[in-house]
Amino acid sequence: MTCPEANSHPAGRKVYSLTLLLFVGLFMMGPGSAGALPHEEEGVHGLTISVPPSYVEEEEISAGGSAVLLAEAATREKIRPDEFEDLEDEEPLDALPDPLEPVNRVFFEFNDRLYFWVLKPVAQGYRFVVPQLLRVSIRNFFTNLKTPIRAVNCLLQGKIEGFGWEILRFVVNSTAGFGGLQDVAKIVWDKGPQDEDLGQTLGLLGIGPGFYICWPFLGPSSLRDTVGFAGDSFLDPLNYVIPSTRDKIAVKGYEKGVNRVSLEIGEYESMKKAALDPYVAMRDAYHQHRKAKIKK
Repeated sequence: MTCPEANSHPAGRKVYSLTLLLFVGLFMMGPGSAGALPHEEEGVHGLTISVPPSYVEEEEISAGGSAVLLAEAATREKIRPDEFEDLEDEEPLDALPDPLEPVNRVFFEFNDRLYFWVLKPVAQGYRFVVPQLLRVSIRNFFTNLKTPIRAVNCLLQGKIEGFGWEILRFVVNSTAGFGGLQDVAKIVWDKGPQDEDLGQTLGLLGIGPGFYICWPFLGPSSLRDTVGFAGDSFLDPLNYVIPSTRDKIAVKGYEKGVNRVSLEIGEYESMKKAALDPYVAMRDAYHQHRKAKIKK
């Protein structure tokens, strides 16, 4: 293909030659190079297919998903190929056996209604009348009174330092803290009680939780922790200071059911509101909490 007018003038030949070279260059570069996106994949028959970063959605990555989708997700999320097996073989969190679930759900519903219909209204009225400082002091008194439970279980678990700390706390708080109304030890050393019980001691010895139990009035527990609760009752000074069973129930109901609830209003409500099944949420939260305390 020739152009007589271009060949007759030197300047025309140069323009013609540059135009031809530009045309050839654009042809060789191909149609995808002019507007290529940063993220591309080579498709069928060598065609270039632009794939936006959001092409692979998380819900498409399932057990029956395509290997191409998995590879694409790995590239985008920087997951190493050798991590695929770890993701697939990952075991779910262990669950606490619950063979008594039908009965436990009945007791859970009973405790739930008891809280909203009785305990919470009474605690709200009590909180309105009694200042927070006094309510905290009452909680400190009962915490100090139960030092033998924590101290003995520290000793049974071989936590000598924890045992010594509980004895020191009891002496300081019972004297300088006006009978335990003030937690002077925590103010001075910024360290609270050890929070040990017989259920944790049994767990540390390798005894499993058994199965889940939701007790009326008492709330969530397990077979192991129920045995531990019964054992700790022999170390509770209240059971010796107050001989009458009716009076003991009244005092413990006031401590745990009125004074403590007045300081914790809103916690149970938040858990229940956020859970799809409050019963399961309470059971699993209790199990994980107890496991964490045993590992300490």
